[in-house]
Amino acid sequence: MSGDTTKQKNANPKKDAAGSLSAEDILSYLKDHPSFLQDHPKAIDYLVPPKQQNEKGIADFQSHMIRRLKEDKSKILETTRELVETSRANMNNQHRIQQAILCLLEARNFDQFIQAVTMDLSAILDVDITSFIVESNGRDIPHIHTNGIRILPPGTVDKWMEGKSVLLQSDIQGIEAIYGGGAMLVASQALLRVDISMNTPPALLCFGSRDPYLFTDTQATDQIQFLARVVERSFRSWLNLPHIPE
Repeated sequence: MSGDTTKQKNANPKKDAAGSLSAEDILSYLKDHPSFLQDHPKAIDYLVPPKQQNEKGIADFQSHMIRRLKEDKSKILETTRELVETSRANMNNQHRIQQAILCLLEARNFDQFIQAVTMDLSAILDVDITSFIVESNGRDIPHIHTNGIRILPPGTVDKWMEGKSVLLQSDIQGIEAIYGGGAMLVASQALLRVDISMNTPPALLCFGSRDPYLFTDTQATDQIQFLARVVERSFRSWLNLPHIPE
């Protein structure tokens, strides 16, 4: 009989070790460490809360857990609201880009195309000013003096863009070389590099806004870059310029 009892005690040594920690030990530890639950809030998830009682000294874990559930619900609702707003904004932006592209495709001549780029896009995309600028010596691009196109010295685009195809800037002062007399209105901008042809210097499609945070460097740029690619191809078509190999 005694031998069997010894075997049973040794059969589960982990359980014996765990059993040496009594409820009194735990209570004593918590008494010595009153901030334990504050430091380890997840411990609440492993506890069965006591029922609400009126006796003095009874901790109301249930109300604490209910409060946590309400906080979690509020966070979920806030996250859901942000996702819905972001989705709506993306859909709205996508619709605007689509309308802008249709406007470009409806141009019947080059002058109408330039007018669509520099004037109509502002209203469609809800920005204050749009500008198209190109590096040129005045002779290397056909129709370069068309009204609405601004000229910059060679090397300016690379200097400004620093190797990037798109640059979003917030809380800035507009540059007169880009926006002319409207520069004082510009507090944020999107600069899109436009490579019209292998035989032409680089250009920029620029959008300026008086809202200092309409454009920020954390925003996605895939849709406006797609618009820039459409502008590139439209320029090549109107000016009968060779395409740039993909």
